[in-house]
Amino acid sequence: TAWLNFSCFSSFPREVFTKQLDAHPPQQQHQHWAQICSGNPTNGIRGCDRYGCGNFGADRHGGKGKHAGVDVICSDGATVYAPFSGQLSGPIRFFHNGNAIDDGVQITGSGFCVKLVCIHPFRYHGQIRRGQRLGKMLPMQKVYPGIISHIHVENCDHSDPTPLLAPAVPPSQQQDGRWAAVCSGNPTNEIRGCDKYGCGYYGAPRRSGKGKHHAVDVICADGATVYAPFSGQLSGPVKIFHNGNAIDDGVQIRGSGFCVKLLCIHPVKYNGPISKGQVLGRMLPMQRVFPGITSHIHIENCDHSDPTRNLERGKGQ
Repeated sequence: TAWLNFSCFSSFPREVFTKQLDAHPPQQQHQHWAQICSGNPTNGIRGCDRYGCGNFGADRHGGKGKHAGVDVICSDGATVYAPFSGQLSGPIRFFHNGNAIDDGVQITGSGFCVKLVCIHPFRYHGQIRRGQRLGKMLPMQKVYPGIISHIHVENCDHSDPTPLLAPAVPPSQQQDGRWAAVCSGNPTNEIRGCDKYGCGYYGAPRRSGKGKHHAVDVICADGATVYAPFSGQLSGPVKIFHNGNAIDDGVQIRGSGFCVKLLCIHPVKYNGPISKGQVLGRMLPMQRVFPGITSHIHIENCDHSDPTRNLERGKGQ
């Protein structure tokens, strides 16, 4: 959240923070939390708006700080659910000014400890079960008009909760040779057609007909959440422009018999394992660089072969 100053924790004595870590050990790995907000079954993460970006580690305080949590998209007034079973404690207030979204609660249990902020819980104490109704989303638009309304989700140990937020991927989907949906809002991996900058299909002309497009452009709105098309190992960053423009970022995934580069996205991490369907990052602001283009992720197989059949997920068969 661009406007929450979580640096207040640094004012606590070191020994107090150490005791907190002892009480709440680093989050367990290879587990997945339940859906947190009604209307957002995949726990999609806020992209970028005029107030900032919602991914873990996003810039805060004019680049002097980093986002210590993840902003899970949630419409004002929506029902909020417990991501795991545990003990409630609260209230948690970061603003301390009585504004319309200055409320929240902490859940500790199941090997996790997390703070959910900008929600009003039905109660601040007692036990809660995974998936049970926890409360409601507060009216964020009243305080920050035009922001992407969201719940600020922060691990008590300040680690990255992103992998835990991604929904568990059924084994049947992991074994499917076709790739998962790459961009939120585009469940069929629809390919960019033609606009004033060119066409998005594999083999489309490039450089005034002297070259060919050795990739596929999957439609993706600026700021949208990007998912891993298959399970594998990340490596990067991968840059295609090498000029530092607003979309010169990307990552490679190798695994499950595939190797692909996804460009014009900002990944949540450049290295380590990732599972099919897990949140990979966010779409970068392509309209800033190419106004009027159909915003898209450039998806290129490492061997320059055509990825279209894997992206189509059996459409028309």
